Amino acid sequence: MKAYVLKAHIRQQGCELHRIGRSRNWQLKANFEQLQTIIAFIEISDEASWLWLAKLLRNEYKHLTHNELVKIASTLEDITVSALIARSDCTIAQARAIIDELEGLD
Repeated sequence: MKAYVLKAHIRQQGCELHRIGRSRNWQLKANFEQLQTIIAFIEISDEASWLWLAKLLRNEYKHLTHNELVKIASTLEDITVSALIARSDCTIAQARAIIDELEGLD
């Protein structure tokens, strides 16, 4: 029953969640904001059996493209390097390059 609650919450966020064929594997299609919402839901629900999914979704932050990072940074007000790193888990070099680009210093 716990899995149904998590799947329902994921679908409520507007994400696509479906099985791959007849296997036990699932595919999730979501944007950055939806991933953050799902991770926050998992962490505040305090369900130990879901924590592996939060860890897996956090690892997806490492695969963000430059354009996705720029989009994330442009939505934040008064963005700093540390705030961008905390929000997107990018590297310091990526954060500096993105902030320079947004400020027109590149």
